[in-house]
Amino acid sequence: MRNRTLFQTRPKAGLTSKKTSCDWHAVRALPNQRVKLGSLPLFVLLQLTIFLASVQFVCGQVSVLTWHYDNQRSSVNQSETLLTPANVNTKSFAKLFTQPVDGYIVGQPLYVPGLSVVPGPNVHDSGVHNVAFVATMHDSVYAFDADNGALGPLWKTSLLDYSPTGATPVNPNVKPCNNDTAWAEIGIVSTPVIDPSTNTMYVVGETYENYHVVHRLHALDIASGLELSGWPVTITASYVFNGKNNIFLDQQQMNRPGLLLANGHVYVAWGGPGCNVLDKGWIMSYNAATGAQEGIFDTEPGTYWASVWQKGAGLSADSDGNIYGETGEGPFVPGKNFGTSVIKLSQSGTSLTVADWFTPYNVNYLYSSDWDLNDAVLVLPDQPGPYPHELIVTGKQGTIYVLNRDNMGQFCSSCTTTDSQIIQELPNAVGTWPGTPVFWNGTVYFDGGSNLSAYTVSNGVLLTSPKTLQINGGGHALITSNGMAGAVYWSIGSGVLQATDPMTLKMLYTSNQAPNQRDVLPPLAHFAGPIEADGKVFVGTRTSLVVYGLLPQLSPA
Repeated sequence: MRNRTLFQTRPKAGLTSKKTSCDWHAVRALPNQRVKLGSLPLFVLLQLTIFLASVQFVCGQVSVLTWHYDNQRSSVNQSETLLTPANVNTKSFAKLFTQPVDGYIVGQPLYVPGLSVVPGPNVHDSGVHNVAFVATMHDSVYAFDADNGALGPLWKTSLLDYSPTGATPVNPNVKPCNNDTAWAEIGIVSTPVIDPSTNTMYVVGETYENYHVVHRLHALDIASGLELSGWPVTITASYVFNGKNNIFLDQQQMNRPGLLLANGHVYVAWGGPGCNVLDKGWIMSYNAATGAQEGIFDTEPGTYWASVWQKGAGLSADSDGNIYGETGEGPFVPGKNFGTSVIKLSQSGTSLTVADWFTPYNVNYLYSSDWDLNDAVLVLPDQPGPYPHELIVTGKQGTIYVLNRDNMGQFCSSCTTTDSQIIQELPNAVGTWPGTPVFWNGTVYFDGGSNLSAYTVSNGVLLTSPKTLQINGGGHALITSNGMAGAVYWSIGSGVLQATDPMTLKMLYTSNQAPNQRDVLPPLAHFAGPIEADGKVFVGTRTSLVVYGLLPQLSPA
């Protein structure tokens, strides 16, 4: 390893809290004035944006430590007091600033309020900040002030500094294929995860070293950007099945799903680059304290495919610590090979085992037609009715599956038209390639194809007459609200940030509506999505982190 001085061994500065209340009023950027932004000259707009972006909040409300807020992948932030349907429009909501980075941002940004950044070799600006974190395909991790666009990175860490001299991000031509992602290089693909109890960010980097692809699990101190002593961990795996040793092949694999922190372990899931050669689905468990590998699951022992990719969505976990993931197309043999399936895993000591599973009755048709399962597993809160513990998943074909996580149904070999052994199946319900399901206020929202669909949940079942809105769908959506009030549905479709009122399904805002292309997003990476916290919407692009918010600032509701 090079640059061995860049390690953290001392105690780390702490987070103030995961969530705090706000009894203050934000500074008004333009007191007692109403401004028509579209009428202002461009140079005035730029100065106004820089000024407003420098207004910092003195208290944080919510931390975003994992993909889509929580391990259930609810995709909901119910602690938002600033952004509401009344002010998310082109008159008062805008792109505030961008922060350039050195490569594509493929994973989701993370956010920690009130973080004490400490001096160190990677740190450019210490002190207390609300911090947005992003990771790039150039194997870099950045910490930015989330409120002040005039500052550069608070710190920047290159994972290449913790690799042998000469290591680089991976050229896609080294992989079996680059499919349709159009990535210029491969480094950090997935969304990292942060442990607030230790201020540690876990992140997987991919590098090219001595003509070989290598993956490592890193542990960074979020207060300084330094790697913790004893890390990183080089990722390897093998799994014996029917006397054959199945080996993890770095060149064939890619860590697309966001990392999951549960049961004191970091869970890392794997698929391939998209061409189905010698890749397969792997799920690995690492002790979060020691880095020891304490569990391996192979979705296709003895053969290949059945990637765990989920369009970048993280693995899910329920309150009992069970782990859930979806697989892509691949051979299916009941209980052995899990192509196009939903898998429930259990961590027991140093082993990771299958506790239950579900595979659609028409798995062979889905497999041959590339209609596999493709996004997050939504773990619903406890529901009234006969099935209190439920999961919701979707497939590329637009079918919704409602599963009982206490008895997932496994496989119905006698079923010919629907999976009668599960709670509910709605074929072709939400358009092809649906995005992340979002549960809020007794309703599950899906955007797929060209529609946003809102399904009411009653006694654990989706009512079959949803409200719909034409929308560019298929991405990773989320909802923000102040409890049950002031909700906004955020999504990205065709490279455009979209905001919708989830109660009325009225479109509130799109980033291509503002005058003079003020709010237009730069080109995005494959399946990029927004995240929101404390009145800011963060979007990672191919060249920068883009931050949206209120202009002028408003007081909390």
